[in-house]
Amino acid sequence: MSGPLLVLVAVVVVAVVVIRRFRGEPLNARDLFVPPAVLVGIGAHTLVTEVRPGGADLAWVLAGAAAGLLLGALRGLTPRLFVRDGHLWQRYTGWTLLVWAASAAVNAGLGALAAAADTPEQIRPMTLSIGVSLLGEAITLGLRARTTGAPFAPERDSLLDRLPRRTGDEVL
Repeated sequence: MSGPLLVLVAVVVVAVVVIRRFRGEPLNARDLFVPPAVLVGIGAHTLVTEVRPGGADLAWVLAGAAAGLLLGALRGLTPRLFVRDGHLWQRYTGWTLLVWAASAAVNAGLGALAAAADTPEQIRPMTLSIGVSLLGEAITLGLRARTTGAPFAPERDSLLDRLPRRTGDEVL
């Protein structure tokens, strides 16, 4: 997948996640951890196979990852958790939006510092930055959810679960 296409995929994934969470949604483990894991995986793959950072460049990758993880963890403190239909739900708040904005500002600042240090832009894949930030949020939110004593929401069927399955000539 090309760089611009990966960025588009990352933006779409984040937009869907954020919109759903502002509306309020059941909190289940798959929806909490899969999007950040996918984005981190794509970003790390891009970094290792296409960029291959070394030395000072790796320091910028680690600084960005640490900032993203910490700001994501802070953002994980802001959603409202509540029980509906016997399981946990979450809803983003205004504070969540404020921490998203602060995260964007910090990332822009790190990007400017990295550029001033002549670090190539490819060293900081957007998919990795967003994924690490969402991972920090997921870890904090998951820990908060566990302390409520309420169960996570049951898993929903995915699009793949809705496709017909064939065994021989029979459609199940």
